[in-house]
Amino acid sequence: MKKLGKILGWILLTLAVALAAGITFTIGWRPFLGPRARTTTARTIEGTPERLARGKYLAENVSGCMECHTPHDWSSRGSVVASGNLGAGEEMPLKGLPGKIFVPNITPDVETGAGSWTDDQLARAIREGVGHDGRALFNLMPYEHYRTMSDGDLASLIVYLRALPPVKHEVPRTEMIFPVKYLMRNVPQPVIDPVPVPDLSTPLKRGAYMTNIAGCTDCHTPMDAHGQRIAALDWAGGFVLEGPWGRAASSNLTTDPSGIPYYDEKVFMDAIRTGHVQARALNPIMPFAFYSGMTDQDLSAIFAYVHQLSPVKHRVDNSLPPTFCKVCKQMHGGGEQN
Repeated sequence: MKKLGKILGWILLTLAVALAAGITFTIGWRPFLGPRARTTTARTIEGTPERLARGKYLAENVSGCMECHTPHDWSSRGSVVASGNLGAGEEMPLKGLPGKIFVPNITPDVETGAGSWTDDQLARAIREGVGHDGRALFNLMPYEHYRTMSDGDLASLIVYLRALPPVKHEVPRTEMIFPVKYLMRNVPQPVIDPVPVPDLSTPLKRGAYMTNIAGCTDCHTPMDAHGQRIAALDWAGGFVLEGPWGRAASSNLTTDPSGIPYYDEKVFMDAIRTGHVQARALNPIMPFAFYSGMTDQDLSAIFAYVHQLSPVKHRVDNSLPPTFCKVCKQMHGGGEQN
């Protein structure tokens, strides 16, 4: 019996070691330990007119903060936000998400919004993906893009959020399905070093920065069955977005003939400003109502950046019925032509 006990003990130890090694070299320990998170400080950010103006511009026209954190009227062309509720939060109406995702109230209301959060808690949530309560944020919140946001732009966003009119609007807590609720704890990464002002000296450099903090690739790149963007189809469209706006797949923005090689700067800027590509109306899930407030300089830089992307063949046509695409493995208009 003593010998049998020893054998069983060794078997259990071997299994435990194998399990630990398996976890270490696959999903890691973060799903069990929680996200990597730095300790927040008591620092406060000085509000200045310049920061307020820059923060308003970024939040309302570039980075998508108000696009996602404000209730929408999807029956209205351009999905005009509900009056008086800027930043008040809502349920994300996108179908196919791994759970019920609620975008929080980020107005300064103390009871239902971000009024009790410190400036550094806001900073950590925006750029590092860790909420004020220490939980990992689902990376539909594009903090992976915001990691490159300069310290100055981050400070401006926070000053703007602090200046919003407080709105009393209770938003339920997000509930993710298993195992996503644990696996997503692997994504957040602390930002320890200062993030300097980017080099914006050329249109391409400015365009690279602006497209990143605007999160353009998130919608214009399709995902695989595991929810990972398909690198070979970066910017090539086909990501299907379904909700109260209907069903639409994002466009191929590359210069391949299946993309937008015929766009010149005027066509591109008119599309963003008006929500129309000549006579064709864009689906309101494309947030042109928000991006339309970008400066000519920034929109021109974004066009310059997009127009030099490597061409990728991927036909996406929302005027056609959805069919299976062997390239992105999605059902979208024109899929069978790939």
